[in-house]
Amino acid sequence: MSVSRRHALQLALAGASAPALAAPPRAAGRGVEGQRRADQGGGRYVNPIVPGDHADPTILKDGADYWMTFSSFQSYPGAVLWHSTDLLNWTPVTAALQQNIGTVWAMDLVKHAGRYYLYIPVLRDQGTGVYVIHADDIRGPWSAPVDLRMPGCIDPGHVVGEDGRRYLFVNGGRRVRLTDDGLATDGPLQAGAWRPWQYPKDWVVEMFAPEGPKLLQRGGWFYLVSAVGGTAGPPTSHMVTVARSRSVHGPWEDCPNNPIVRTASVDEPWWSRGHASFVEGPSGAPDDWWMVYHGYENGFRTLGRQTLLEPLTWTKDGWPRATGGTLARALPAPRGGKPSPAGAPLSDDFSRPRLGVQWSFHAPGPDELSRLRWGAEGLAMRGKGKSLADCSPLVCINGDRRYECWVDLEITGDGHAGLALFYDERGHAGIGFSPTQLLTYGYGQEHGWMREPLATRRVRIHLVNRDHVVTWRYSRDDGATWVQHPWQMEVSGFHHNVFGGFVSLRIALFSAGAGEARFRNFVYRGLNA
Repeated sequence: MSVSRRHALQLALAGASAPALAAPPRAAGRGVEGQRRADQGGGRYVNPIVPGDHADPTILKDGADYWMTFSSFQSYPGAVLWHSTDLLNWTPVTAALQQNIGTVWAMDLVKHAGRYYLYIPVLRDQGTGVYVIHADDIRGPWSAPVDLRMPGCIDPGHVVGEDGRRYLFVNGGRRVRLTDDGLATDGPLQAGAWRPWQYPKDWVVEMFAPEGPKLLQRGGWFYLVSAVGGTAGPPTSHMVTVARSRSVHGPWEDCPNNPIVRTASVDEPWWSRGHASFVEGPSGAPDDWWMVYHGYENGFRTLGRQTLLEPLTWTKDGWPRATGGTLARALPAPRGGKPSPAGAPLSDDFSRPRLGVQWSFHAPGPDELSRLRWGAEGLAMRGKGKSLADCSPLVCINGDRRYECWVDLEITGDGHAGLALFYDERGHAGIGFSPTQLLTYGYGQEHGWMREPLATRRVRIHLVNRDHVVTWRYSRDDGATWVQHPWQMEVSGFHHNVFGGFVSLRIALFSAGAGEARFRNFVYRGLNA
């Protein structure tokens, strides 16, 4: 380390205080202070409708209620179901998938004959496949996963044909028939069931990647909505395409307006827009239609693919048209819906479990839940692994470009614990405390040269992320005085185009090594003003 950096570190650790900070609000209030909100009031909304890493949305209208879930990748509990009555304000309700079956990709949520089904594609060591879980009440309990034994398949899309039989369409233009109960296949996987639309050869995309078929019936037609172009890579990669047929057996004709959604320029506010599902609006009027899809926010790939809402119209000859433009401006809100509770507050006093609904383990083992205990004294987390990279941290998705958070930490035993920003095992940054040392994680590794003696078992940690620039502070006297960590980090590169994996840079609580950490009073505040 250079002399100047060593001197700065020694000054900071000797007690040089950062500027005075306002005391954080108590977590028990559970407000949504400063967090992004789609509903602007006055009949207008702005995107995203679900900020942060909520990719591959699948949406179900069930009477006056809307339900939506997203790819949950290696986070468990997974397949979190969100609820709304107005398409704008969404609240997480329950995690439908409790058992680790692999990396979860784009699902399909459906209701058939009074029962709810969630078709789940996964990536496992032996390749991709599709599972199904079901429930008589969408709030649960959900069944254990059933393997449909469909190797090489992802992105299932369920439909009931004109023949009354159930089918799953999957990536690459393939289809399989299901048994009447929807819990097994009933015949071979058929190639050529639908022909993905081909974009002009000179378009700048990631790859062809035909995927995400979602099907619906309207006006005597079956519509198949799908994506091509790749979900990441260049900002102009992804898109929404449509085909229709009088029969699920085809032939399918392509929409003359394909693609009906695509990012055309790097200057647009949302990149790689695609992977859509269509849904009827809350008014029930024939012209009240919408689509949800995902996109990366310009300059903020670290937040992952966020959920976007765009209005649809239908031409006289029955083709859909997207009418939201680039989504750069506020749009007229859906009409006729009962107002939903606003937002999903992230502050947590840990008095009750919020596992799945807010927090989830990254890449958990089969007994991961045994590491946690909730109660009046906060959240106790037993140590695992040797470092942030291998300890299955507890992660929380957030969707603000600028934010701060606090947490109180108490350490027992000889391990270390702390607060971090975590993409995956290779990409993370944070600070941790053992009973004798301060540890620093930056750019995917623990920097031994920055270890410094620091005797403490109780500490309050403060993190600020302003447009990818991260500042860490800590206090050993309950916030009376603060010490700023000398290394401020720039984290704009922690995203899929660097590391793969399709996820986002998430807030993480971690406990590694021998012993246990207790977390109290996690407070989150958006800084979007």
